[in-house]
Amino acid sequence: MRKEVLTSDILVIGAGPAGLAAGYSAARSGRSVLLVDENPTPGGQIWRGEWRHPRSRRAAFWFKKIYEGRIPVLNGVRIIAEPEEGVLLGEGVDTLYELRFDKLILATGARERFLPFPGWTLPNVVGAGGLQAMVKMGLPIRGKRVVVAGTGPLLLAVAAYLRAQGACVLLVAEQTPLSRLLWLGWGLWRYPSKSVQALLLRGQLLGVPYRTNCWPIAAEGEGKLERVTLRCGSRTWVVRCDYLACGFHLVPNVELARLLGCELLHGFVRVNALQETSRPNVFCAGEPTGIGGVELALLEGQIAGYAAAGDLKRARSLFAARNRWRLFAERLHRAFTLRPELKDLPDAQTIICRCEDITLERLERFCSWREAKLQTRCGMGPCQGRICGPIVEFLFGWHVDSVRPPIFPARVVSLIPMEGEDSTYVHELGRRYAGDHHEF
Repeated sequence: MRKEVLTSDILVIGAGPAGLAAGYSAARSGRSVLLVDENPTPGGQIWRGEWRHPRSRRAAFWFKKIYEGRIPVLNGVRIIAEPEEGVLLGEGVDTLYELRFDKLILATGARERFLPFPGWTLPNVVGAGGLQAMVKMGLPIRGKRVVVAGTGPLLLAVAAYLRAQGACVLLVAEQTPLSRLLWLGWGLWRYPSKSVQALLLRGQLLGVPYRTNCWPIAAEGEGKLERVTLRCGSRTWVVRCDYLACGFHLVPNVELARLLGCELLHGFVRVNALQETSRPNVFCAGEPTGIGGVELALLEGQIAGYAAAGDLKRARSLFAARNRWRLFAERLHRAFTLRPELKDLPDAQTIICRCEDITLERLERFCSWREAKLQTRCGMGPCQGRICGPIVEFLFGWHVDSVRPPIFPARVVSLIPMEGEDSTYVHELGRRYAGDHHEF
């Protein structure tokens, strides 16, 4: 594996909406900028696969800004560790990147929240956004019967996209009660763009049943998904389908922020008015600071970019707009709060940790995340607790607070210094890893 050292005034991790806005704003203020993202092209989860052919005007606008501004984007690179202050290690396919910077902006986005129920690990039971991403990458979906279930605005967007690609969307099951959705809809007059977006999505899904107060309770099939059992109030019924696209809103990607020592508040990165974290010269924007949608992410990204570049006047000019969209984010959170009945979905033999095949029955005897990890290896597989961590937080109220380098599975060679290099950071990684695992 070869090694490359890259230096910039401002390093932006994540090339979704928040990262693109942050990178452009910082570069516009005269700073050298580098954007780094693990995906093959810029766009993040929401604009995945749209770099060459954007599907929305907003995506086209920001892609054009990055392209015309000649802002470098390093794709296919995962950040794995911080060997020293002002340096991050990024691992590519065949290259280890040493990324040096003066200031850092984290725009690491969010991932889907999964909740377990009997059969949720069957093939073809996938995340709602995950299925959309797979279709964008070439998965044939035409003629396939799909049930979309879970909670949040993503369900409608995914269902509309899948239908446009030829899928037979049988049902959209939203766990939130109708009363909460009506309350959310009543407040949309303050956000005309959201009202228009909601109407367009419903128009694209004409004829597709949309059930509120409804959620999946089991998935069954021989070798892969064949049918899903749904509950709506006191009624249950079975739907035969090829895919269950299931997502219960979003979970922020805060692992890198926690590794860097940034303080969290209620599971999100705590930032000040200029999007700066508790660690000096480290800023954060987008979903890691609060799930709020693309409008809020773009505004936070611009503020973080301007602030990191020292252009405080431009940053402060966006405060009012950001505050307006933060109010909308709060309404979303209240509308799509998970109902307590979802905690009763898994039975004793339902797998909670998919990486290590740990069932609910094995976890119920423990009192904390740490104790469960010590005794069962829950959260110690390839995903490093990214799936089961939010699950146990919801089911048991456990606080998941363990983050160690490397934050993604990495090659051993990536953590070994090349000839003539200082090996201090490797020894430090080894010391920290051994210190966290001496109980084993």
